[in-house]
Amino acid sequence: MSAYQICVRCENRWPVTYQPRQWCPACRGVLLSPVAPDGSVPPSHRNFRWVARPAGGLPVTEPNSGPQRRATTETPSYREMPRWGLTDPLPIEDDEPDRAETAADLAPTLLVGTAVVFGLAAVAEAVRYGVLLFNRTRLVDPLVLAVSDAAVWATQVVGPIVALAAAVASGFRLLDLRRRIYAERGLADSRQPLSVLAGLVIPGVNLAMPGVFLTEIAGHDARLLRAVRIWWVLWVVNGVLVVALLAWRQRDTLQARADGVLLTALLAALGAVVGLASLYVLRLFDGQDLWGRPLRRRRLTHATGPASSPIAPIVPAAAREGAQTDIDRPERTAHDEDSAEAVAP
Repeated sequence: MSAYQICVRCENRWPVTYQPRQWCPACRGVLLSPVAPDGSVPPSHRNFRWVARPAGGLPVTEPNSGPQRRATTETPSYREMPRWGLTDPLPIEDDEPDRAETAADLAPTLLVGTAVVFGLAAVAEAVRYGVLLFNRTRLVDPLVLAVSDAAVWATQVVGPIVALAAAVASGFRLLDLRRRIYAERGLADSRQPLSVLAGLVIPGVNLAMPGVFLTEIAGHDARLLRAVRIWWVLWVVNGVLVVALLAWRQRDTLQARADGVLLTALLAALGAVVGLASLYVLRLFDGQDLWGRPLRRRRLTHATGPASSPIAPIVPAAAREGAQTDIDRPERTAHDEDSAEAVAP
């Protein structure tokens, strides 16, 4: 066996062929200096040392009747054979996610829940508006009215709670995305996490800054930029519609209340669309589509013909024979003229 190198991670021995390696082919760990099979490498040229560890704990000494001697002067004995080699235990890495990472991982689930709840809220408000139209000429069944009231109140209570949780989780997910993307570019995020969170929670400011934060990390990807801009428009329209609904509800007429129900249904439907658009943007940054599948990138090119046709054009037999006759006829005439000139003298 030729000289070999020992990996400090997996402890495999790799023979040295042409020149020493630096990284282990199996686990990408660091390889030590080459060692000859007979151990002829002097200690001064080694970058490791052999360590013996006792097997089974502390050495066991035989009891004696005399005075106890110090353990350092006694010959150690073991119940098992000592292990020799580079068998240092690997450090245990603590990969448990913290609360921020856990909240960021819950962002897609909460966004789906937000879209579902607001979709149900839009249906409940639309049914309520239909009940109001029906009640203009006829009485409404108390059971139908009770079911409609329960659906409206349930969605109005659960919707904002789920939307708030989704907004918080999406904020932590945005921080994680910015940290990861800037690290891939070899840069550091110029914005502090507190400033990013402030731009997400301050009313009025949160209509403009989220789009800015997403555009900064979208780069020059046309698909990402288009998705971010569409989401930004939907987000601003949703915020304007919320303000308009709050102002509309200050009116106390029956028609204003009925119109408020219709406006609430429209706002809930838009909220569901915004939730799905937010989910789509976050998954685009992860290279996935709306359903979480790997994103397929397609590139369309103009189809043009080859520079030279690999197949000769199809020509009828009659045309080929006629062309061949036209080509051969001048050659025969020239030959006859040469023969005539040769005979003339």
